[in-house]
Amino acid sequence: MAKLDLEWIAVFDEVYKTASVTRAADRLGIAQAAASTMLNKLRAHFGDRLFIRTAQGMLPTPHAQRVYPYLREVLAQLDLAQGSRAGFVPAQAERSFRICMTDISEVVLLPALLDHLRRHAPGVQIETEIISSDSPRRLEDGAVDLAVGFMPQLDAGFYQQTLFMQQFVCLASQSHPRIDGRLTRRRFEAEAHAVVATSGTGHAIVDKTLARLGVKRQVVVRLSGFLSVARIVAHTELLVIVPSILGEILATQEPVQRLALPFALPAYAVKQHWHARFHADAGNAWLRRTLAQLFGGG
Repeated sequence: MAKLDLEWIAVFDEVYKTASVTRAADRLGIAQAAASTMLNKLRAHFGDRLFIRTAQGMLPTPHAQRVYPYLREVLAQLDLAQGSRAGFVPAQAERSFRICMTDISEVVLLPALLDHLRRHAPGVQIETEIISSDSPRRLEDGAVDLAVGFMPQLDAGFYQQTLFMQQFVCLASQSHPRIDGRLTRRRFEAEAHAVVATSGTGHAIVDKTLARLGVKRQVVVRLSGFLSVARIVAHTELLVIVPSILGEILATQEPVQRLALPFALPAYAVKQHWHARFHADAGNAWLRRTLAQLFGGG
């Protein structure tokens, strides 16, 4: 077999993770033409097209799926070897990290993280994606470095660290005609509600607890994210349950009142999660320490 250049393997890995030659080149810091050339050499080496252009991007062929775990292991072992020798120097690092998080975390956590990086690791870039059912696989593959949120569904092979605990509050318009600073269970059940059902936010805790307590909720709209929730509540008579840390921010942006719930909902832990394959990676470890320092972990 002809030689297999390590740079080619890196291109294979990034195209596999990003489904894009352009994004792979950007993440590796090389020209797109160079990445395309290396991909063509890989195709010749394996005698297979490896990636097919589709509406979802460059997707791997069955042969590419078979060889990927072996090539990824080569890169992982090299990363470990380099990390044990050189470590990770934030001020000098040129690296892109991908974090899957909720839209809440993008609002609440990301500004502080980016400000910290600007001052202490200016060459580090952050990419985000929303937590989904596919996040565990992407953490295992290395397509994502960390996940931040509420992910009780993770199986063995993952590490986790609590960043902070989170409670729930109810939001209502400041001009709500029937609510002024206090919420009873009878009033909660009599009003119409908006519900935000998105992965990683602990919303399943709310649904299960309300069902257990026998609390009724008249849901008139279900939202896929929190981007519009404050404006909707401020300009309607709807109520919505949100994590308290988000409620504090939304109350500064729209005329909404934060209300204690008339029943007890359990708190939940917002954690950072990573796969065991990358536990020893020096850069990943630095990012985890940084998040823990910024947001209350140890």
